Amino acid sequence: MKKVTIFFIALCIVLVSVGQDMTAKLDTLLSTYARQNKFNGSVLVAKIGAILLDKGYGYRNAANKVRNDEKTIYQLGSITKQFTAAIILKLQEENKLNVQDKLSKYFPDYPKGDSITIAQLLTHTAGIYNYTNNADFMAKEVTIPATREKIMALFKDKPLDFSPGTGWNYSNSGYSLLGYIIEIAAKKPYEEVVRNYIFTPLQMMHSGFDFTHLKSNEKATGYFKIDNINAAPAPIVDSTVSFSAGAIYSTTDDLYRWHKALETNAILTKASQEKAYTPVRNNYGYGWTIDSLQGMRRVAHGGGIHGFITNIARVPEDDACIVLLSNGSDKTLEKITQTIFNVLYDKPYELPKEKIVITISESTLKQYIGEYEIRTDLHVIMSIKNGELVAAPTGQQESVIYAEKEDAFFVKEQDIQIDFTRNENKEVTGFVLHQGGATIPCKKIK
Repeated sequence: MKKVTIFFIALCIVLVSVGQDMTAKLDTLLSTYARQNKFNGSVLVAKIGAILLDKGYGYRNAANKVRNDEKTIYQLGSITKQFTAAIILKLQEENKLNVQDKLSKYFPDYPKGDSITIAQLLTHTAGIYNYTNNADFMAKEVTIPATREKIMALFKDKPLDFSPGTGWNYSNSGYSLLGYIIEIAAKKPYEEVVRNYIFTPLQMMHSGFDFTHLKSNEKATGYFKIDNINAAPAPIVDSTVSFSAGAIYSTTDDLYRWHKALETNAILTKASQEKAYTPVRNNYGYGWTIDSLQGMRRVAHGGGIHGFITNIARVPEDDACIVLLSNGSDKTLEKITQTIFNVLYDKPYELPKEKIVITISESTLKQYIGEYEIRTDLHVIMSIKNGELVAAPTGQQESVIYAEKEDAFFVKEQDIQIDFTRNENKEVTGFVLHQGGATIPCKKIK
């Protein structure tokens, strides 16, 4: 009996040591990204019931030098969609609606509503115009409370992108409609339904919807950009605008409660979750993207809203969960997530290397001026401002790109590398974009 006890104690010591080593690796990884101004936020990493890292990096409020921690509250953006999808599935379990119901059942006058199903709204296969593509509205009106009628007017009468069920196009409009359908089917406001079914039972006490009016010392300020020199605060998108497509705010710990509830089928049945995790098109199910890791299913969803970038990724079979919440508009979360998985599963990984900026003469910089095509609907204008090369993608904020060497540039706060190409006459003909593991050749068109 004594030998068994000694073996058990020894095994526990080994497991604790392994966990501590993994925690140290994860902390080093996130600290390196934070030092390079590529991550400003909070992170939680857990596997097989053990929380390996739950920590904040950078500033919750840069002006007051208040640092992020595990209690910081962030706007989630599109992580909201998995909660909206869960409520739809919960109402279906209670026979209050069916995912095969037509949109016209809830909105009889909706154009072609009799050819659009709830399931298609959930999977972005309905073809409904995405209202956040309206650049004028997004620039001028997202902070102003909006009625259901005003939001629906942004997309209701737009032509469908494709016949329902025949294509895929990410649509916040579709998920706004799901929230309105929930209100009709449950006969209660969307926010109240989510609280009753999810937040209250799971004691997600730091989660809610109206971030604009949230009074909490833990509330994060969202930044379009934050580094050692500058911090550019972002306006708060009103919850009536982002609504069931992106309004929820939360913490890493509350989202871990959500993960554990899904692991134990505490909110949704196993059958409902299986439906949510089944890809229909473009690896998208009901509020989740689906792929694989180590032969196991991985489910995830990111979010982006003014001042905040977020990500949650899970391997249900291994009870593995990664939550990354940034109030620095960090575009590196996908790469950080993948690297964390590499740490968790003992795969090779690299710490980000800090690039050294060199000075390029203005005469050389002028050679890069012009318009470049990434794809037909996404161009980049290169110009010079204050002696620096600036890239302005279609519909996005411009960014200074810094030279590592001649013809090789990068964006400091993002995982973006731009390598300019030349012809035999040494004229710039385009560039190769390296981002998120993808390599994209882009030609110069003007």
